[in-house]
Amino acid sequence: MPKFIIERDIADAGSLTNDELQGISQKSCDVLKKLGTEIQWLESYVTKDKVYCVYIAPNEELIKEHAKEGGFPANKISAVKKTIDPTTSE
Repeated sequence: MPKFIIERDIADAGSLTNDELQGISQKSCDVLKKLGTEIQWLESYVTKDKVYCVYIAPNEELIKEHAKEGGFPANKISAVKKTIDPTTSE
């Protein structure tokens, strides 16, 4: 199944409280349950003004539908083509 990185522009994302992040996470999970098992949220990284999310989905359209249903921005969606890590150097 393809993996995607979603870039979400969210002003002051790094200042969101734990309660606010929990609410966003709950909303995301609720939408994911409605969309079925083809789309999965793996993890997200919160920076100052962006959230980078890692998803597995059959296509970009399903990710866009998740964003629309949840009211989340999806400013850029990039398909992961390859993965590297320190073991790649060996």
